[in-house]
Amino acid sequence: MTGRDIKRRIKSVTSTKQITKAMELVSSAKLRKSKKHLQDTKPYFTAMQEAINEALEASDDIRNVFLKEREAKKVLYIVIAADRGLCGGYNANVLRKAANEMSTKKNTSVITVGSKARDFFRKLDADFDGEYIGISERPVYENAKSIGELSRELFMQNLVDEVTLVYTKFISTINHKPRTLKLLPLSIDTENFLPKEREERMEYEPSSEEVFDYLVPKYIDSMIYAALIESSTSEQGARRVAMESATDNAEEMIDKLKLKYNRARQASITQEIAEIVGGAEALK
Repeated sequence: MTGRDIKRRIKSVTSTKQITKAMELVSSAKLRKSKKHLQDTKPYFTAMQEAINEALEASDDIRNVFLKEREAKKVLYIVIAADRGLCGGYNANVLRKAANEMSTKKNTSVITVGSKARDFFRKLDADFDGEYIGISERPVYENAKSIGELSRELFMQNLVDEVTLVYTKFISTINHKPRTLKLLPLSIDTENFLPKEREERMEYEPSSEEVFDYLVPKYIDSMIYAALIESSTSEQGARRVAMESATDNAEEMIDKLKLKYNRARQASITQEIAEIVGGAEALK
């Protein structure tokens, strides 16, 4: 590789570094907003989950279509991924998790969030019940409500027998874990719920059944919205880390190319000096 080729390569890598650095800064700003949104809304989602668990614990006399266990002839998966790439293994991890879960079921369908999830399941020729694109980075409650209404309608019409949510849980900027959450039929979250003593349990007015009927749609919509926010935060964290790594790699590559260029330049100068000396000797 000549010195000119090396300089052209340095210029190309430098341009790439500027792009990855800019994307890193943008992702950092979006990550701060997403983390704040997650922190602000998490108490509500936690309270909603506790409320539905308490209602379920006292649901011996409650009759509700969303409580009825039935043979899982068809399972609906709501899979949340990103609309864009350049975020490390974020998309691959959650899509692999969903594909592995679905492989254990005989009959499945999907509602996808994000173009990456849509494209992935189209290649697998999956049965689609819905698709949502352009909402992965900035989800709003109306998006979750739309997905929740669709999944409840499919469940009530016996078109699906279970609804499972697949998303990425945000743990830290560098740690994101794909997770599944069974939405329907409803069941107590035994991992995160501590049953209360009978005298501490809440009394419902006008009746526990009416309160339960009111809570269920809000609970499902809230869990989907929480998953959208967690996934959005995880996406920005993964993209920030990926772009930071790409910037570091570009800097390392530029340093190596500069060293290589200096060596080539020194070799060229040495060769020129040798030719001048050789020519002078020939003239004697």
